[in-house]
Amino acid sequence: MATDDLMTRALATLGDDGPMSVEAIHSLTEPAEMSEPMAIAEVADLLGISPHTLRYYERAGLVEVGRDCNGHRVYDGAAVRRLVFLTRMRLSGMAMRDLQDYISLVDAGEHTVPERLDLLIEHRDTIRRRIRELTLSLTAVEYKIATYGGETGPDVQTPAVDRTARRALRA
Repeated sequence: MATDDLMTRALATLGDDGPMSVEAIHSLTEPAEMSEPMAIAEVADLLGISPHTLRYYERAGLVEVGRDCNGHRVYDGAAVRRLVFLTRMRLSGMAMRDLQDYISLVDAGEHTVPERLDLLIEHRDTIRRRIRELTLSLTAVEYKIATYGGETGPDVQTPAVDRTARRALRA
């Protein structure tokens, strides 16, 4: 199942009007879903990333992966849950360096919680800023669609747009 499929499942758990919740993320990687360790190809397929990316994450120190008696990588539930988190953070734009810093803090123990919190708050603020920017871009696209006689999406509110903004959107 690809990362997009994971996001689709999470959003379906919430429903169209449901509040965002960490339970949606937890529901994706419950230990009950994973009865035995997974091979690299299975995890790559689950997350919609390449085996090369998984090996890179391992080399970068982001995830520890066990080996079977033949030396093949085997991913347990903890590794898969961490990888779900890592792929979500990468998709949200978190830099590899920040991910490495965060994972180093996690691996260092509970005394690093305040530093982890600071890092995540900073990233959350970055995501919120991007969401506002994307919302403004969506508004511009919806305005143009309406200008050409198309119908805007049901979630779009037609804001009062001042004269300067109208000129910018007409371009």
